[in-house]
Amino acid sequence: MVFELDSSTLEFPHPSYAEKDGLLAIGGDLKPDRLLLAYSNGIFPWFSEDTPILWYAPDPRFVIYPEAIKVSKSMASIIRKNTFSISMDRCFKEVIQSCATINRNDQEGTWITRDMMQAYTTLFEMGYAHSIEVWKGEALVGGLYGVLINGVFCGESMFSKEANASKTALIYLAKEIDIQLIDCQFHTPHLASMGGEYLSLSDYLALLTKRPKI
Repeated sequence: MVFELDSSTLEFPHPSYAEKDGLLAIGGDLKPDRLLLAYSNGIFPWFSEDTPILWYAPDPRFVIYPEAIKVSKSMASIIRKNTFSISMDRCFKEVIQSCATINRNDQEGTWITRDMMQAYTTLFEMGYAHSIEVWKGEALVGGLYGVLINGVFCGESMFSKEANASKTALIYLAKEIDIQLIDCQFHTPHLASMGGEYLSLSDYLALLTKRPKI
């Protein structure tokens, strides 16, 4: 069942009401309070320029447990050789812009609209959204960004301009940042190869409540 949100009311239906494809609600806005309420209840926005705001809560969820991330021999060698340098929250705006504009073979256009970029930049300024940057020399060659809520890093997008740059960012997130789960939202072969697995929505929501609410 798809619900229509009222912009004047800050609430969401329970995520268990979502359709089979994960679609739960339509409408509302991208103000910080609504976004934080959504993420703390296992809901996230995903839409394009030519659609209204769409809110999803897929069941099952595709996730990576940090301790279970897969690091291939070739990736371990890249990390040992310090092929890349890595930073966090150094240039959030550049990361989200790169995620929005990089060409992807499996899709046309981008779902990271101008309003989305502005909304997540606001969350970054508030301390809730974060970016991992991967550098080769002085060039930003890869990275990812997402929202950290109750110990769960809700990954929104990643990009790579050099082979293995986005993998490096994901491995750094799993191994160096104090989180209990990486929420990948939906399955992709790339994320599956990195250790992604399905988690039921009920278990995901239970995990979200293990740490104090925002």
